[in-house]
Amino acid sequence: VHLVESGGGLVQPGGSLSVSCAASGSILSISGMGWYRQAPGQEREFVATITSGGVANYADSVKDRFTISRDNAKNTVALQMNSLKFGDTAVYYCNAIILSRGMTVYRPYWGQGTQVTVSS
Repeated sequence: VHLVESGGGLVQPGGSLSVSCAASGSILSISGMGWYRQAPGQEREFVATITSGGVANYADSVKDRFTISRDNAKNTVALQMNSLKFGDTAVYYCNAIILSRGMTVYRPYWGQGTQVTVSS
């Protein structure tokens, strides 16, 4: 199983950016999918998650600015980020809880991360 992120980059404060993640491999089922981020010198922190039924949950710091979505048929999850702030600068990691072929329990998988930089 692999998670591959795309998107990210450099944006000015107040701007918008989106990141996407696609899961591939021997996947039987995906439970929750989400995004976490890690700024330099900081611990990785929760950003947003979404259930297979479409129920989303957001960190207070991004609520009303970020929107998470997923396509269950394509095993993808995306994060639309609006009104970006300097404090949003971080490496953004995709996470998915996956039941893969040959396994009997779901386990978490992580993408390699994509850089989002908010700078003027």
